[in-house]
Amino acid sequence: MTIWAIRILFLFLCTLGGFAVSQVRPELLDAGRFWTLLGFGLGGVLIALDEMLKGFSLRAFSAATFGLLLGTLVAWMFDNSGIFMWVDKEDEVTRALVRMALFISFGYIGMIMAMRSNKEDFSLIIPYVKFARENRPENLLLLDTSVIIDGRIADLIEARFVEGIVVVPRFVLKELQLVADSADPLRRARGRRGLDMLARLQRNKVNEVKIHDADFPEEKETDTKLIRLAQVLSACIYSNDHNLGKIAELQSVKHVNLNELAAALKPVILPGEVFNLKIAREGKDRTQGIGYLSDGTMVVVNHAQKFVGQQIEVQVISLLQSATGTMVFADPKVVPGTNPAPAA
Repeated sequence: MTIWAIRILFLFLCTLGGFAVSQVRPELLDAGRFWTLLGFGLGGVLIALDEMLKGFSLRAFSAATFGLLLGTLVAWMFDNSGIFMWVDKEDEVTRALVRMALFISFGYIGMIMAMRSNKEDFSLIIPYVKFARENRPENLLLLDTSVIIDGRIADLIEARFVEGIVVVPRFVLKELQLVADSADPLRRARGRRGLDMLARLQRNKVNEVKIHDADFPEEKETDTKLIRLAQVLSACIYSNDHNLGKIAELQSVKHVNLNELAAALKPVILPGEVFNLKIAREGKDRTQGIGYLSDGTMVVVNHAQKFVGQQIEVQVISLLQSATGTMVFADPKVVPGTNPAPAA
């Protein structure tokens, strides 16, 4: 049930209550229309007040109440201090106006000062008492379907590079189940891998995993629901979707793209560096061999065609930066007349 459905029900009950008052106490007013409209108007005012206080938290309400009580206490002390002896005690109207202005002014000042303060400021009121910070913000990791299927987030969490409470929305879980039940074998395999990764995250003892039941029926796209939920929870979205990251950035929502993270953590290779490489296949040019680094970077090795299927020591001679990434050119560091050992 959405918040507006509750508001409409509340408005209906207020209107019905006004009509009921006119029926129970007919002597108050002959026509029941006035009380019905009065109930409807009262409900409308309360709903409008609720909409205006949408960003008003419970902490702000408690602080405002405390400030109002403190301001009232100060006003009462001023009222009984004898400062306003010049006011004639028999002049009840002037006396009431002075007291009303006094209590309203100090109540307003107390509320504003309390709402602008933090917990540390209360140590001035209660000396030598230190309040523990109980409303410490939680680090919420909001996962989408792509990052769950990818599985690298599980490795990061188990290695304790990422800490916080893992939040998986219910609509993401449904989307994962639909992928796992797909007729396409590739999609079905991806969906089952995602469910396995989710079970792996739940078995992890370091980070807590929560299935969040919040949904936004008015939104049709999963990405839009994710951004809305991230705004409500003040969570950080973890995804592999580049477009989702751009939309989140436009709406000032924290997000992490694991592909961008992996690209930033790629090992830096410089000319002259020596490392072991398995020659996977032949190159386009004659005598060339092709190998791949652990991050997928292609390495073109000159005079390495005869070493296909073997692991040899190569030395980087140059790098080529292209739109698709970096291509590495290397030469084998093999003593002439010797054969390197086959790769394990």
